[in-house]
Amino acid sequence: MEDTRSVPVTQKGNCGKCRFVWLVFLGLIILYGLSILVTKSKIPETQSGSPKLEFKKFTSENEFKGYLSVISQQRYGGGISGFGVRQALTADNELGMSPALPKAAGGVDVERVSETNVQVAGIDEPDIVKTDGKNIYLSSEFSFRYALPAPPEPLIFEGKIVPPVSLNGETRVIEAFPPATLAVKNKLAGSGDLLLTKKLLVILTRENRIVGYDISQPEAPQEKWTLNLEDNVQVTGARLYHDKIYLVTSTQINNGSPCPVHIMSSTYSGKLSIPCVGIYHPTVEVPVDVTYTVNVINPTNGTVDKSVAFVGSGNESVIYMSPQAIYVTYTYFGSRLDYLYGFFTTDGQKLVSTEVLEKLKTLKNLSISDSAKEVELEVILEKYKNSLSSDESLRIENEIANRLKDYTKLHLRDLELTGIAKIGIENLDLVATGNVSGQPLNQYALDEFAGHLRIATTITDSMLGTSETVNDVTVLDNNLKPVGKVKDLGKGERIYAVRFIENTGFVVTFKQVDPFYVLDLGNPSDPKLVGELKIPGYSAYLQQLTSNKILGVGKEGQQVKLAVFDVGNPTNPLEVDKYLLDENWTELLQNQHAFLLDSKHQVFFLPGSKGGYIFSYQNDKLQLVKAVSEMRARRALYINDYLYLVGDDKLVVVNETDWQTVNQLIF
Repeated sequence: MEDTRSVPVTQKGNCGKCRFVWLVFLGLIILYGLSILVTKSKIPETQSGSPKLEFKKFTSENEFKGYLSVISQQRYGGGISGFGVRQALTADNELGMSPALPKAAGGVDVERVSETNVQVAGIDEPDIVKTDGKNIYLSSEFSFRYALPAPPEPLIFEGKIVPPVSLNGETRVIEAFPPATLAVKNKLAGSGDLLLTKKLLVILTRENRIVGYDISQPEAPQEKWTLNLEDNVQVTGARLYHDKIYLVTSTQINNGSPCPVHIMSSTYSGKLSIPCVGIYHPTVEVPVDVTYTVNVINPTNGTVDKSVAFVGSGNESVIYMSPQAIYVTYTYFGSRLDYLYGFFTTDGQKLVSTEVLEKLKTLKNLSISDSAKEVELEVILEKYKNSLSSDESLRIENEIANRLKDYTKLHLRDLELTGIAKIGIENLDLVATGNVSGQPLNQYALDEFAGHLRIATTITDSMLGTSETVNDVTVLDNNLKPVGKVKDLGKGERIYAVRFIENTGFVVTFKQVDPFYVLDLGNPSDPKLVGELKIPGYSAYLQQLTSNKILGVGKEGQQVKLAVFDVGNPTNPLEVDKYLLDENWTELLQNQHAFLLDSKHQVFFLPGSKGGYIFSYQNDKLQLVKAVSEMRARRALYINDYLYLVGDDKLVVVNETDWQTVNQLIF
């Protein structure tokens, strides 16, 4: 849809010259937020001619302040990208067993234990539930003992003293196996997401603390260390890999004193601060408001072994971690002056004078700030506007609007760009940078396989503000140089879900129907769209069930929809079964940790607002084999052949051989 906002028109003399230049140039461009991102130093160009996002470290606090001063004068239409994380999944997303599974009371061996449903096999992610095969560790959001408002002193009711109210929640240690022994063994103060490694439980609390507990004796855990984050620091994400915690934090930038950045204080290593000269920044001027740090933490004692810091936006940055690297994305916008100059030297060449073109060329190459260039641009356009009659103004106004729209469609990928920084896991160094067109949905839009990074992006019409969108999947080499691309998936639609599995990619876009795309990524330099299926509704989560079956979880109308896709023939994907739940929402639409797959019994779990659901996918048919009501089911896990459904105030155990409830625990 065209923009219909009214723009003031200046009448001058009897010709009534309209301010068409201001309308088209500054209205369509500035108001829609494209930013001039040309720095004084030479910026390497991408294949499309857009500025490339690279990183370097600040040399001083004054340079940091200068960088902030320059970008504060820009007009941006959106933030950089946000932390998150997505996938590089194996066949069924089960991560394998813990190195040493316990033996339960009575000599019963624990042969298999589920783990958190994560993005990358072998890289654990924090969640509210963890298990070691013997005990379950469950973090609650909060714990009420009596209704608010509460008296400051303990409440005496019928001769009994009621403990003071706790709003911070707690973490329960539950003896879980065998199911007959189900009981709460202990409660730890504080709640949040959990990580479990060997005999250590780490709680990323909601009180801005990270606490490590020795759980060698689960009935009496011992606090070993604490990391206290500064008040303006937030945990953006964390991963556990090879017995090391990779903690990502964000710190709001103080423009008056942006560095050093104080992150946290540790029980053993004291305060952690990042000096000015240790902070990376993009060489292209993109809007930043936070400083991110990636910290490697030893879970044994809480010491911070390594750190790397970079500036970014707290709104939209995406973080993806593979066994080799951490990838951080930033979305930014191409140069407005370069874009206009390209338009007026091609499609719009006959719409302005040679003098205007020469002035634009000179302005483009001036070594002045972007804000100063904007002022000069306005002067050039105002002078040209005043030289035209009202009739000519009206004609050129319409010509520019139409030609600029056509030009934008051809150069859509030059407008919205995502830069990528690659940080090596081994030394935590910045090892490569690159960029692609568009913006990734979330961490699942990135995947590393066989030395290549695949990234799925949606490209929007930021110039004209229309609903025009296209979607690409780009393949980059180990140095983040583009080597192949699949373009124009779902024109006019946006990406809703992505799944990469080895040499195959699956992409879901949506506007009115759900196009399910199958991509052949076997040749990184020549990726291809090989199959497509259009069905009602959409999928927001994709999960591999077997070697040739994909589960999609999303919505159709107002109901949660489950669909099984047969991708055995990639050129002809089929929806072989679907199921509509009597639910309008599931946490799985926003959080992959809510899903559990048990390939041994060919079942999966997902939560709903009314209870928990266990589905069988045997013989490619979706069958609801167990529904547990009267609880707000959040997660599920299995130990041997028992499935544990975990809720906020209840835990239910069912036998997977007959789906009968064998025990339950009410908190």
